[in-house]
Amino acid sequence: MVRTIVVWCPDWPVVAAEIVDGYPADQPVAVLHANRVLATSPAARAEGVRRGLRKREAQGRCPHLIVLDHDPGRDMRAFEPVLGAIEELAPGVEMLRPGACALAARGPARYYGGEAAAAEQIVEQIAQRCDVEAQVGIAEGTFAAGLAARAGVLVAPGETAAFLADLSITALGRPALADLLRRLGIHTLKEFAALPGPDVLARFGFDAALAHRLAGGRDERPLAPRRPPVDLDVTETFDEPVERVDAAAFAARALAERLHDRLQGNGLACTRLGIEATTVTGQELLRTWRHDGLLSVAAIADRLRWQLDGWLQRNAGGTSGIARLRLIPEGVVEHLGLQPGLWGEAGDERDRAHRALTRVQGLLGPDAVLTAVLDGGRADSSRIRLVAFGDERVAQGTEAPWPGRLPSPSPATVYPRPLPAEVTDKDGQVVRVSGRLELSGAPESIQIGKDRQTIVAWAGPWPVDERWWDEEGARRRARFQLQLADERAVLAVLEEGVWHVEALYD
Repeated sequence: MVRTIVVWCPDWPVVAAEIVDGYPADQPVAVLHANRVLATSPAARAEGVRRGLRKREAQGRCPHLIVLDHDPGRDMRAFEPVLGAIEELAPGVEMLRPGACALAARGPARYYGGEAAAAEQIVEQIAQRCDVEAQVGIAEGTFAAGLAARAGVLVAPGETAAFLADLSITALGRPALADLLRRLGIHTLKEFAALPGPDVLARFGFDAALAHRLAGGRDERPLAPRRPPVDLDVTETFDEPVERVDAAAFAARALAERLHDRLQGNGLACTRLGIEATTVTGQELLRTWRHDGLLSVAAIADRLRWQLDGWLQRNAGGTSGIARLRLIPEGVVEHLGLQPGLWGEAGDERDRAHRALTRVQGLLGPDAVLTAVLDGGRADSSRIRLVAFGDERVAQGTEAPWPGRLPSPSPATVYPRPLPAEVTDKDGQVVRVSGRLELSGAPESIQIGKDRQTIVAWAGPWPVDERWWDEEGARRRARFQLQLADERAVLAVLEEGVWHVEALYD
């Protein structure tokens, strides 16, 4: 069994809300999930608010309770600096959940002169760097070390089973199993661990068998250390502030090569670039450039040079020389490499075109160059949406249930000329459309040539074009989608009282 250190920060959802959103943790605060209390502040517990209470009952016990919704993203963002502070002392930290992490005890214990000294060093590091209260527990296995952290104790080697023996069965974190075991007269982990393992597996299942091993102090799950995020930003501080365009171009090329080499060394490529500049007067400038493909060295240098040119041209407006530059690769993807072309590098023409279009955008603005995106809609003319070059070309509604749209794939039969048809209601009368979009009757059947089919579902009418009505208000052209009993779909048009079929989907 591996001696494990678990670092636990009490009431972390409440502490994270204070760090990120500024809610006072010294006031009665409760974080709720699924309308039940998930975490509380010490002031809220003093008012009788406990985990598991419903929102109304918690507010009844503490009328001035500050109620917050559970936000796992907020908890993780606030806990990231804590992980960073621990990794400064010892590598190989495993993230358990926001507010708790684990690491092997052997390395820190040998380096700092014992497990107690290592635990004290970690708690002091978190308090100084993050101003957060933390508790440390050490035992054999992550499960026992986590319980030791909540109790704030360091279990001696070989004493893990004795430490777990008198703990309640609820410490397993399995409410359903704990309730069943209590009804069977088993109340402590020692009593549960005394049961034969095969009988536990046969009676309660696989998850209960794993809990049985934990109750006996036999946690053999190996630690999975997290990999700290790679710092990809590159920064350059100038002894002499950059005030000329030629000096900016030279600095841009050197900084672009550094960023590209750092990305390439990690097998990554950049699609969105943040440019941050600090002037001599302390003014901070930030601009993000988006690219539809992968940013090469030349592409990064061009964007940086154009951006610096724009900032320096505003020198008369209060922007002084650039004293510090920072490139931030915000959109990072794995770079698998490109196969060179037979006559030159792959995508040379495309890269030159992209550089020209990006240069036009730098001169005239991002909306000066637009590209088409196929979007959702009934007619082809309404499915084209223009977006600025470099923005994400993502369709917004191609899978939406557009009224009148035939399902994919495309119709099996499309008639170059409308095919005469006749749609009748239950009385055998031809269906008409009034000037108020009212049907003379519900479509019941359709006859195409000599073939007559029953209509089981229909949708419409919709306008075919802008000639939707004439001067007298009568409907001129209307489109319907008809579902037939033989599972075919028909796209039909009613024009001046005459029915035609435009497409037949098999």
